[in-house]
Amino acid sequence: MREDSVKESSVSLYGEAQVQWLEKFRSVVGLRGDAYRFKVNSDNPVNSGEVSDHIFSPKLALIFGPWAKTEYYANAGYGFHSNDARGVTARVNPDFRDAANFGATVDGSTPLVRAKGYELGLRSALVPKLQTSLALWQLDLGSELVFVGDAGTTEPSFPSRRTGIEWANYWTPTRAITVDADLALSRARFRRIDATVPGSYIPGAIERTLSLGATWDDGGTWSGGMRLRYFGPRALIEDNSVRSEASTIVNLQGAYRIDRKTKLSLDILNVFDSDVSDIDYWYESQLAAEPAPVSDIHTHPAEPRTLRLTLRVSF
Repeated sequence: MREDSVKESSVSLYGEAQVQWLEKFRSVVGLRGDAYRFKVNSDNPVNSGEVSDHIFSPKLALIFGPWAKTEYYANAGYGFHSNDARGVTARVNPDFRDAANFGATVDGSTPLVRAKGYELGLRSALVPKLQTSLALWQLDLGSELVFVGDAGTTEPSFPSRRTGIEWANYWTPTRAITVDADLALSRARFRRIDATVPGSYIPGAIERTLSLGATWDDGGTWSGGMRLRYFGPRALIEDNSVRSEASTIVNLQGAYRIDRKTKLSLDILNVFDSDVSDIDYWYESQLAAEPAPVSDIHTHPAEPRTLRLTLRVSF
């Protein structure tokens, strides 16, 4: 449908100031500046061009404590995401399959889209040998990026809001054993929609994730570990009528330290050879033998059981 050469460059600067106001109260103020340059050479000269943009993102953190080995914090700040360079310089619709709109004038997408986030949380070492953190958060985006199957890329969509809770734990029952567990629950919705979409769900936004890992390393010859990763079901269309399946993957690793600078490790990825997908999309596609496009789930399957042998040498 189109062929483009894209050159994208960026530069960033960040500075912060920390102030200890009281024995148990401090603040961190930060400012980040980003500048981007997009240059596109398209097979359609009308969609070629060069665009530059910049954005400033202030941040503030307030930290209280510790009391009983527990610290509390409140964070607020701005961020951004960049859009596809081809959309930034687009001036006409390049899709010749869309006869009604082919060649029609289109508005270029915003190069850098504002994000605004808030977070309340705590960090605690109250329980011996356990470090834990709990956070409530909210993230607003000026526009969401949604995958478009026909084009094989993403395009800007409606403003969105994500809210959630994250719980992270790091436990060292012995000097050699470390266990970590992270749980995240989130809700993602468009803040504003129109008649072009059937609902406010954000396609592909994960609602539940779990990561559980354990490692053993006493500093001797042998070491090993295990990690479980769980992704929960998620909406694939805006009205939530089609959802993906959950996926669980377990990986194992064993390592042999040959000497102080040389280590041999064996990873077994997807130990149970689970038939799951890494990511799912819902859109229309048409095979050669089909008379018309069909809406269905398109999936990228997870890798089957895989062995990976690694030799690491330090100099």
